Amino acid sequence: MTSEPTATATAATTEVPPLVKGLTYEDMPKGQVFRTARRTITETDLVNFITWGGFNEPLFWDATHAAEGGYTGRLVPGGLTYCIAEGLVLQTNVLHGTGLAFLHMELTVRGPVYVGDTLYAVVETTDSRASSKPGRGVVTSRITVRNQRDEDVLVYTPVRLIRGRDYGAPTL
Repeated sequence: MTSEPTATATAATTEVPPLVKGLTYEDMPKGQVFRTARRTITETDLVNFITWGGFNEPLFWDATHAAEGGYTGRLVPGGLTYCIAEGLVLQTNVLHGTGLAFLHMELTVRGPVYVGDTLYAVVETTDSRASSKPGRGVVTSRITVRNQRDEDVLVYTPVRLIRGRDYGAPTL
């Protein structure tokens, strides 16, 4: 049994609206706050990251060495904590199709993260303004990464270039 394709199924990609669409900079006012989903850090996450990134530091490879430094578990690099948090932010789809560039960031590690910790991020818009080019805006946020005990473990402040409502793609 065959059926004829529907008009919707055969429509051009541009004619079918996306299920997910990120926010424009106008939709990200100063003071807006949201929380991401949670994610537990696994031993596999740690091994893959330190191998991939070349983090050949005994703090991450040698549990005895880390314990001698006062750590109580398999220590996770701050870089991995940041990457997991940024992934959690992107998984909210807040920037899906509207993000244009990552311009700047400041980052502070507030506490250790261990394999088995469950992280989430709280995102607060601290500034949102039009850029010098029409149809774009610059959005600054403070992203606080917290563990399962609601302890702050990392804070970063990304500055991003985001599409505006009236964004027009450059012509080639």
